[in-house]
Amino acid sequence: MMVWDPLRKKEVALTPEEKVRQWFIGVLRDSLGVPEHMMMSEVGFKLGDKPYRADILVYGRDLKPLAVVECKRPEVRLSKEVLEQTIRYNLVLDVQYIMITNGNSTIAYHKGEGFLTALPKYEEIAR
Repeated sequence: MMVWDPLRKKEVALTPEEKVRQWFIGVLRDSLGVPEHMMMSEVGFKLGDKPYRADILVYGRDLKPLAVVECKRPEVRLSKEVLEQTIRYNLVLDVQYIMITNGNSTIAYHKGEGFLTALPKYEEIAR
């Protein structure tokens, strides 16, 4: 089964993780007000010599990365290791916001404030 990824502008295989990614793209767009053109999915980057992919990057008005989202399959627990994986990504990405989700739970972290009790609206965080 395939699904349309509005960020990559193509059909992609609907894996359990992809289902979570597409759901969260909708949350970012429809509930948090992130314009589609200010998001990218499956963004490649290198940490040292090792290639990685960020599931979703949200960009600020200055076009610098503002938030990174790591999506996991629904059965994957949002553990300390999952958060640490995303924090390692931030060594390269240097974003203010880190979010991890498995579609059942979502954790948001702000560099200066720590863990957040609610997901921030784009208008509140875009610089």
